[in-house]
This record gives sequence, C-alpha cells and structure tokens, in this order.
Amino acid sequence: MEYFNFTKKERYGVFFLLTIILLLIILPFFFPFFIHENKYDAQEFKASIAKLTTQKVDSINDIASTEISDKNYNSYVKENLFYFDPNTLSADGWKKLGVRDKTIQTIEKYLSKGGKFYKPEDISKIWGFSKTEADKLIPYIKIKEAEKQSASYYKNDKPTTSYSSFKKESKQVIDINTADTSAFISLPGIASKLANRIVELRNKLGGFYSVDQVGETFGLRDSVFELIKPRLFISNTTLTQININTATIDQLKVHPYIHYSIANAIVQYRTQHGNFTDVADIKKIMLITADQYVKMVPYLKVN
Repeated sequence: MEYFNFTKKERYGVFFLLTIILLLIILPFFFPFFIHENKYDAQEFKASIAKLTTQKVDSINDIASTEISDKNYNSYVKENLFYFDPNTLSADGWKKLGVRDKTIQTIEKYLSKGGKFYKPEDISKIWGFSKTEADKLIPYIKIKEAEKQSASYYKNDKPTTSYSSFKKESKQVIDINTADTSAFISLPGIASKLANRIVELRNKLGGFYSVDQVGETFGLRDSVFELIKPRLFISNTTLTQININTATIDQLKVHPYIHYSIANAIVQYRTQHGNFTDVADIKKIMLITADQYVKMVPYLKVN
C-alpha cells in the first residue's frame, strides 16, 4: 500500500503538471481574442486581379506587335525604299525607311560626334541595325563624298599608304610634328578630343618619328587611323631627347614609353655601374625588352 501513497511534494508536482496540461488544452480557445485576422476587401482583390490580367494582355500584344513588325519589315521597306545619303538623311527620312527610333538616335549621336559613313556597308556597324535591315538598305545608299574620292581610298576595303598617290588626290595632308589641333580636326573621324589627344601624345613623347605612332593615341580606333594614315607624313624628325646619364626617375617616368619600373632600373644601373657610354647600354638592363628598346631609343641620349 505504501506504493500508492504520495508525499506532499509529489502531490504538489502532480497538481502542477495537471494544471499545465489543462492550460494547454484551454489556451487555443482564447487565440481569437488575441490574434486578429487581416480582413480583405473583395472588391479591391478583384480589381487587382483585373489589373494583372490587363498587364498580361498588354505584354502579349507588345510581343505580338514586335513579331508582326519583324515579319512585315521586308514588305514595309520594299514599299518605302529610296536612294539616300546616310551622312545627310534626316530623322524623318530614316523613319520612312522603317528604321526604329532608338537606332535613329544612335545614328544621330554617331554623326554628331564626328562619325561618318564612307561606304554603304558602314551602316551595318551601327548598333541596332540587324543584318536583314542593313542588307535591304545598302543597295540604296549613295554617299556623295565617297563618289568624289579616289578609288584608292577603298581599294579592296583598305586605304592606300602611298603618299605620292594620295598627293594627287588631295592637298589635305598633315605634318604630324607641326600640325595643330584644327589641322587634325579637318581629318575624317577626328573630333576635337582626339585632336587634343594626338597633340598631347606628341608633346609627351617629344615628337613623332613614325606615322604609326599616331595610332597609339588613346580612343583612336584602328579603322579611323587606317583611313587617315595616307594623309599623314613627317617632314622633320627632330625629337626631344632625354639624357639618361643625368635624368632623374621623375623625369624619365613621365615619358609614355618609360614607366616607373624602367625609369628606376635605369637610374639604379647608372648608380651601380657609372654613366652610360652609349644608349645601347640600357639593353643590359634585363627589365627592358627588345620591343621597348626599339620604341625608346630615339628619345634617349648620353650627352
């Protein structure tokens, strides 16, 4: 019988557990008094669904209209094609040809920055022109200035590099060591920024010894350089030279062909081995490659 007797503490424990169990059973019935459910307006919900449905329909219509536009482009262009010069055609003219507004804006921006179309195929380089659109328009392009230029400009799509043949075609040739910015701006594809950069590069170098150096100008595209190259020449190759026996690191590193590490190596070599007896001695500096030496040597001297 002693097994069925509980001590006072045990009885308290049993009552405590029973109380907790009872509370857990009753507690859910009190939740509605403490937790309030969000109420939704049925009309507002229906309006939201209607709005989403409308947006979906609009999107489908936009896609459909785009597809229709692409499918009908060929027939539209056939009805509206006419001969035109892309360098002078107005925005309305491009629209009549079926060109999209964004593409027209790209063309106008290109022309406003000094860009130019030199042959019909150049329009295919414009961002936004598909191959289909370009192929349809190219046969109708008539560039007036291109007709006046000599065929040597675009012989096999490559400009000639012969100065004598170019001299017969045009008097507009530029001495790259004496020309000012206005002279460079007169060249096709060269705006004021590029002209300033060419002159700035020339000043930093100490003069050009090769026409190809103009092509190193930051921002000058290869295609533009190849176009203007026949119009460039050098009549005076006198360069500003740096004395590698007296120049400091700071004086050397400002030259475009001599960055800090090479300038430091030249000065350190001079400090350890004495003055250079010949410019060719810098080839002993392992940091200087053969290509770097060829580019730098015209601008260096030892006395």
